[in-house]
Formats: sequence, structure tokens, C-alpha cells
Amino acid sequence: MLLQESEKLKNRRTQLKIGMMDWWVSMPKLELHAHLNGSIRNSTLLELAKELGEKGVIVFSDVEHVILKNDRSLYEVFKVFDLIHVLTTNHKTVTRITKEVVEDFAAENVVYLELRTTPKRNDSKGMTKASYMEAVLEGLKAVSTVDVDILHDSDVKSHLNAHTQCGGGINGTQRKKIYVRLLLSIDRRETTEAAMETVKLAMEMRHLGVVGIDLSGNPVIGEWKTFLPALEFAKEMGLLITLHCGECFFRCQTPKKSMKC
Repeated sequence: MLLQESEKLKNRRTQLKIGMMDWWVSMPKLELHAHLNGSIRNSTLLELAKELGEKGVIVFSDVEHVILKNDRSLYEVFKVFDLIHVLTTNHKTVTRITKEVVEDFAAENVVYLELRTTPKRNDSKGMTKASYMEAVLEGLKAVSTVDVDILHDSDVKSHLNAHTQCGGGINGTQRKKIYVRLLLSIDRRETTEAAMETVKLAMEMRHLGVVGIDLSGNPVIGEWKTFLPALEFAKEMGLLITLHCGECFFRCQTPKKSMKC
């Protein structure tokens, strides 16, 4: 008898948990801190890493366990990012992962997504920062499971309200829509000149959904003074700014002088 009651209680808890998860997934969400490279599917990372391993570019066994590991240390996280930097020097790959990332967020009912990414330059691959971002935009256009809005001047607030009230497309009839805004990231490994190039590119792309600048990357690399000129210029130009700082307890470059807001 006690065993039967215990099983019933266990089943109720399981049903409640499933119900809560269904409710959570169905809730419209705003995602304000998504990194393109940090949101790539593990299956995609493994597939691309295997291809590079077969070409002799990397040793697949060195990265496989890190990709599959869920509780990564800070060191392991940036080891994965180092791999991703190698993977994302191909325009086709950048387009693919952008498409997949947006579709994955949309599947979780994210209706507003701020996606940050570092425009990359790789002369040997014919990639410039501008062509990298063109590949990102192609990925947004390639999304097929949901309509994507990237225009900066569209009335996001009213559409989000309608989406929330109707539980999906407007009046429950239209396809779901996700509003995507882009932030161009300055990597802490970059020079002052490269950081300034990123800010200027963001200015040129404001009409294509770019709303701001992000400072990110390995927190033990780089110096604050390297990026400050570019960040101050971005602020003068009216771009929004986000900073990653205080992410570790050892040698981390955190601004000693805060920018005036």
C-alpha cells in the first residue's frame, strides 16, 4: 500500500514537472544576453570539429570531451571558444550557425533576441569583418521556422504586446515572429585599431538591426586602455554599450575608471 502511494506521488511530481516545463517553454521571452558563438548546438560543433580533424587542422580527440562536457571550467569554456574561432572563419559556417541559433531560441518561444558576435577578419580565407557580418545577416534571412524582424526602426513594443496577448502570431493566425537585434563585440585580444573598425562597422549597419557594441572575450587577456577609445567613440555616436568584466578572481582587466553614462 505504501509502495503504491509512493509511486502515485512520484508520478504526480513527474507530471507537475512536465507541466511546469511546458508552461515555461510556452511563455514569451526576451533574451538580452546571447552570444552567437556561445549558443551553437553541440551536435553542430562536433560535426564541424570532426571535419577539421579529418583535414588535419585540429586533433578531434583533444576537443571532443570539452564539447560534450556540461559543467565546463572557465578555462574549458575559452578552450571551446578557441575552437569556435577556428570554425567560424568560413562564411558558410557563420551563416549556418546563425540560422540554427535563431531557430533554437524561437523554438523556446523567445520573441526578442539580442545577439552579440565578434566580426572576424581572416585574410587567408578572404574574410573581412564586413563579410563576416554579411554572413550573419544571410543566416537571419535563411531562418525558416519563424519570421525574423531585424529592422531597427520597427515598432517592437507594440508587436511584442500583441504577441504576448495572443500567445503567438497576431490574432493566433500569423506565423510566429522573433525580433533580432545585433551587438558587435570587441574581442579583448584585438588592437585599438581593430576595435575602432568594429565600432565603425556597427555605425554602418545600424539600419540592419545593429543596436550596440559589446566588450567580451577571455578576461585574462588585453588591457582596458586598448578598448577605451573605441568605446568612447561608440558612446559619442549613440551606440549602446555592454561590458563583460569581473568574470574571474585572478588577473582580470576591469575598468578602473568607469565611462561616464
